[in-house]
Amino acid sequence: MLAQQLLNGLVMGGVYALFALGFTLVFGIHHLMNLAHGAVFMTGAFVALYTVLAGWPLWLGFVFALLACGLLSVLIELTAFRPLHKSGEAEFGAIVSTLGADLIIVSMAQNISASEVLRFPFETFPVKIFEIAGLRVSLLQLFMSVCAFALMLLLTYYLYRTPLGTRVRSVSGNYRASVLCGVNPNIVYAQTFFLSGALAGASGVLIGLAFNSIQFAMGEPFLLRGFVVIVLGGMGSIPGAMVAGLLFGMVQTLTSAYLPAGLTDAIIFTLLFLVLLIRPNGLFGMQSADMMRAQR
Repeated sequence: MLAQQLLNGLVMGGVYALFALGFTLVFGIHHLMNLAHGAVFMTGAFVALYTVLAGWPLWLGFVFALLACGLLSVLIELTAFRPLHKSGEAEFGAIVSTLGADLIIVSMAQNISASEVLRFPFETFPVKIFEIAGLRVSLLQLFMSVCAFALMLLLTYYLYRTPLGTRVRSVSGNYRASVLCGVNPNIVYAQTFFLSGALAGASGVLIGLAFNSIQFAMGEPFLLRGFVVIVLGGMGSIPGAMVAGLLFGMVQTLTSAYLPAGLTDAIIFTLLFLVLLIRPNGLFGMQSADMMRAQR
């Protein structure tokens, strides 16, 4: 029973890590919080759902969700972040502007869905259960795990093994020096927001499939959980977001399985408080926002 719950938590933790990676990627570059990230997550689930309802295959809906959410995130960067950089009033302004973007996107989704809870058609994803070493693993869980870990590996490779990733880390580490070296920060901002939105969209599709419950407010709880994950892992730390997301998923699953309902969030935030007492900068917070620049 314990091993089964750990497996379930690992699968969910991979999705949390995927969501938090997009969140922390923007923070690592801009050093600002994108409070519209949850709305982008929700948009991914909606795009995949309506693609399937239109008669297209799920894999195409997954691709559409990544592209649509990436472009939506770039639009948020252009309208809610870039003007703030020019004005020099970025910190507080980013909270207000991205919160406004979140409200606009959520309101549009509420009107489109008529505030209803939507579901994928039956057998959109094949229902198959496998017995592996005494553990029950569904085909959907395998799909979620493969997608989450593949996207995390691709992002890691992109950031630390490609010229474009080098530019991203240079802007994160020293903005002025990178500009003097010929790096266009606007291109870096656009590509990081696209990646952030695509990761949020992917996690939205996976969660929509896992619970088969899609509604306009589904991104708000994940935004809070994503914030917990990046604080626990270390603000701006890519490895920290991965590890903390996996830990968060396992802790949430175990507390939900073995403790009374309603205690899960209280226990998670208590553990977060205890960890921050020992390591105020998070598990991987020694280098905090310089993590992407320092790691190779």
